[in-house]
Amino acid sequence: MKELKELTRVEEQIMQELWELGEAFVKDIIDKLPAPKPAYNTVSTIVRILETKGFVAHEAFGKSHRYYPLVSKEEYRTFATRKLLHGYFDNSARNMLSFFVEEEKLNLKDADELLKMLEEATQKKRR
Repeated sequence: MKELKELTRVEEQIMQELWELGEAFVKDIIDKLPAPKPAYNTVSTIVRILETKGFVAHEAFGKSHRYYPLVSKEEYRTFATRKLLHGYFDNSARNMLSFFVEEEKLNLKDADELLKMLEEATQKKRR
């Protein structure tokens, strides 16, 4: 996996829309953003920053550019989750899950599903 950089909140918001759209012109991205809509130049600048960071590339159509992701949502999710786990939970999934339980973001049903997933993963490794 390539070396990723952390995205700002605004950059991540733009990437979320681009991941959903697959490819888009700046206008298409703006149309997907919640009101109040940012200025065209603002979004265009952010997209160019994302291009510099290696997250997007473009295809030129005269003076217009259609942008598309170079980094998948799954790649960035993995990066962000590892960073969160390392930075706030001492690389301990147990500490992270405990946090979500204490914050009531993880209920008994979710915990049961996670346990089943862990059991399945353990069985696969044994094979």
